[in-house]
Order: sequence, then C-alpha cells, then structure tokens
Amino acid sequence: MSLFSISSLPDRVQVAGLESVAIDGQITAPVSKSAMQRACAAAVLHQGSTTIWQPGRSKDDQAALRLIQDLGATVQDHADHLMISSQGIFPQSASIHAGESGLSIRMFTPIAALSKETIRIEGEGSLTTRPMDFFDQVMPLLGVRCETRHGRLPIHIQGPLVPTDIEIDGSLSSQFLTGLLMAFSAAATQPATIRVKDLKSKPYIDLTLQVMAQFGMALPQVHQYETFVFDGLPSSNSAHVEYRVEGDWSAAAFLLVAGAIAGHMQVDGIDAFSTQADKAILQALMSAGAVLSIHPNYVIASHAPLQAFHFNATDCPDLFPPLVALAAHCSGKTVIEGVSRLVHKESNRAATLQSEFAKLGVPISIQDDYMIIEGKQTMQTAVCSSHHDHRIAMALATAVLPTKAIVTIDHASSIAKSYPKFYADLQSVGVIIQNH
Repeated sequence: MSLFSISSLPDRVQVAGLESVAIDGQITAPVSKSAMQRACAAAVLHQGSTTIWQPGRSKDDQAALRLIQDLGATVQDHADHLMISSQGIFPQSASIHAGESGLSIRMFTPIAALSKETIRIEGEGSLTTRPMDFFDQVMPLLGVRCETRHGRLPIHIQGPLVPTDIEIDGSLSSQFLTGLLMAFSAAATQPATIRVKDLKSKPYIDLTLQVMAQFGMALPQVHQYETFVFDGLPSSNSAHVEYRVEGDWSAAAFLLVAGAIAGHMQVDGIDAFSTQADKAILQALMSAGAVLSIHPNYVIASHAPLQAFHFNATDCPDLFPPLVALAAHCSGKTVIEGVSRLVHKESNRAATLQSEFAKLGVPISIQDDYMIIEGKQTMQTAVCSSHHDHRIAMALATAVLPTKAIVTIDHASSIAKSYPKFYADLQSVGVIIQNH
C-alpha cells in the first residue's frame, strides 16, 4: 500500500533510480484539469443541470469547483460524478478565490464580470506574481470597471460585461481568450468579434471550443485563429448536459517518458484523438526513437536506444519538464524551442529546469528561445527542489528512474496541483519512493 495519500502528501520525498530493474506496468492517467476546469466554467454558465462524469480531484480542479459555487452554482459530489445546477452568474460573495490556478483566474474573471456586482478576485502562491494587466487593458473596453494591484492580484471588477468588437494580444497565454470566448458566448445579444494577435497554444483554444460545443454554447466562426466572430444568436437551451472528463495528456507525458527511458509503460485513459496540446509528446517520443504502440484509449511506451531530437514546444510549453527528463537520456544534444513561454508558470521553468538538472549532472544551456540539453548516461545523487512547481517535481522523479542515482525532492507535495497520485502510481509499478 502506498504511503502517499492524496490528503497528506509529504513535502520531501526520495526517489531511487531503478538502475538495472526496468519498469513494466500499467497506469491510468488522471483526468485532464484543462478539460475539467473548462467544463466547470461551462456548467456555471449553463442555465440548467450538468452531470460531470469522472471529475478531477487536483487542487486546480477544486479551485474551479469553489469558484463556480461562489458564482451561484450548486455542486453535489457523488464520487464518480458531480451534479451541478446553475441559473447563470449570481455571485454569492463579494470575494472569490482561484487558488493557484492560472487557467481559473484568467478564465473566470471575464465570466464573473457578467454580473453587475463588485467582485474581488484573489489567488495564492505563484499566482500573485503573474501578470494580470491584460484585464486592466481589455475589461474597460467591454464596459467593466477593473482595478489590479499594478498589474497583479487582487483584481476588482464590476460589470456587466458587454461583448463588442475588440482586439487582444494572445502571446502571453491563450487562457485569457478562453475566458473571453465563454463570456461572449453567454452574453452575446448582438454580433461581436474578437481579433487576436500572435495567439499561442492554439490547441487549448480547440479544447475550449470543443467543451463549449458539448454544452450547446453559442460558438464563434473562427478564421485562422485570428478572428472569432459571434453572430449574436443565443446558445441552445438543453435542460441537462452530460460531460465526461477525458484523461490528461500533460500528466500522461511523464508516464510515457518513464516507459521510454526505463522499461515498458502502458498508460490508459488517454484519447489518441484528443485536441489537448500535450498529446504532442508522442511526436517527441517518436523523434527520440522510443517504441510506441498507440491505441484509441491507451498508449504503450517502451525503451529503445534514444537519440537527441529537436522539438518546438511553443504551443505546448507544459511539455518542457517531461521533455527535459527524456532528453537527459538521449544520446547527443536535444534542442527544445519555446523558452519564452516558461517565465510565468508556477516557477520560471527555464531557470528552474536548468538549476535543478545541473544538480543531477545534466547540463542545460539557454540561447534565445532555445533550450539545449546534453544527454547523460548516468546521473548523480542530489537534493533538489521543485520550487513549488508540480511539473518540476514530476520531472525530477522521472529523470532518475533508469539510473542508480537517488534524488531528494523538496516541496514535493506540489504535485497535488495537477496529479496528486503521481508518487503512488510510480510506486505501483515498482519505483522506490520514500517519505524523507
């Protein structure tokens, strides 16, 4: 039985490399927090009832559920599904809290602004340092009074938001656009167009539109991801919506990399036809020479001699940590593009990956928008820190698996943000992980 329960994750763990012992196991990926949080947003906007099957249980998922309740929805938890009822946005409090979820703060701020009430929006941890001046610039154009703390949290808003023709910058995050698309869909009573310059992470917008469609929300006409045109027609008004949250490719990426570098891993519950950006991990694994067997609802990754690869992660920056763990075991120098997307994450992931993998003996250099990782056959035992970043903790634990090194990870409980069962799942396939 695993020592790592979801409710009491230790803040320091020790992961021992398997060396000559290969992973040979089967793990079901956790559900996608990207899909789960979008489903929560669609459910609070849907005037009726929603059943969410296979709901997520991560901290970010919990933050989204708290937000929709604070905005007027009722939630009944039945373990394998949630029952959500809503009549639209009717805030129950003058203050709402997004936890440490970047998606939630960016998505729910325009949604909360559909109300005429004055609302204070707060967050915690690294979220308090992330730039929010996007709202200072855009919200007044939509009839919303908006004040931030010099472009940082908290945000004070007073709506109601009125959709109109606007132009926004999509280079920092597509999550701002996701919130506007949902809010425009719910509020549009006349035609309105969102024009977007330099949109990054386009697959996440595909996911947003997919969720909106499943909830019967009014969809925009999309032209080259540059214009999103709402015709002013209302959403369809189905009384009840059923939604099943799909498996998470972001979490599955670490498990597939573990199989590719340390043996054989079957990851269940992931959709080969998903619109999730991080499904691109399959391209990287194939480029590195891993053996893959891809099926509609599961993928098997097995070890083979791995070579360096070049990968553009601009549209899927969350893949940097598992890609670095993979590249560390590839012969040669791997180049990953898109470093500029890493600054405003739970940590500055470029600097964090560079400093923590150096402790393991893996040199990483950064040149402009490129990260260069020099593959190593061995790693050295080290004490590392996740910097309170869930994906860094998972990358460090994954990277040492095929070696005889032992990594001690400080702030290891950060995995609760997206994948609370990560350590327990690794233990289930034979990895030695101890509460340290």
